[in-house]
Amino acid sequence: MKLLLKKAHAHFYRYGQAFFFFLWWPFLYYHSRKPERYARLNFFRRLCAWCGSTMAGIFYRFQFEQPIDWTRTYIICPNHTSNLDISSASILVKGNYCFIGKDELLDNIVTKLFFQTIDIPVNRESKISSFRAFKTAAERLQKGQSVIIFPEGKIPDDYPPRLHEFKNGPFRLAIELKIPIIPVTSLNTWQVLWDTGLERGSKPGVCHIYVHQPIETADMSLDDADLLKDRVFKLMQQKLEQTHENY
Repeated sequence: MKLLLKKAHAHFYRYGQAFFFFLWWPFLYYHSRKPERYARLNFFRRLCAWCGSTMAGIFYRFQFEQPIDWTRTYIICPNHTSNLDISSASILVKGNYCFIGKDELLDNIVTKLFFQTIDIPVNRESKISSFRAFKTAAERLQKGQSVIIFPEGKIPDDYPPRLHEFKNGPFRLAIELKIPIIPVTSLNTWQVLWDTGLERGSKPGVCHIYVHQPIETADMSLDDADLLKDRVFKLMQQKLEQTHENY
């Protein structure tokens, strides 16, 4: 019975997200038509994420290692254990931003609008697709648009989830363009809703998100890409371990 209720809640959350998407569809569609309107499109995306989560009793509490100057351009790297990580990142990041995500999201009725316009789809099994995606991301960053990339590349299959090896792309891109990276550690989103929520359901709760201080890359060379990747991994792994010990 408990699992049945949790699955019902997961569907309620999904339908809530869809409800607010279609409620503001005219605004989302209008602002998706031209790149100069993308910042406003993100405003409505943030609104959809917040309202859909709140209606399901899901809230996000952000703890910052230091205040973030959102007038700057960043590469934001969160760990990935839940679809809620997309909503939390949408709410967290201020200003203009886009996601790099799997091209399967082009088949989703809600995410299709974003991945045909503001966001960057990628087939991670294709080197050509990955090259094109990161080339587009570089162009966006040079225009002042922050990019959100999940460095694990997917939600891992293991439960409880653990931090998986990071891809190189975000770290090479950050160094090439001298863009600071913000590691973001989602501490417990998987306990509220793991993966899509369809297998284990979801529940109301507070998702705790730790926002690490930006890591500057201005003095780094491409030879430092692996060191940067390992540094971000260790920061997030240590934060997850510390949280586990405290609870």
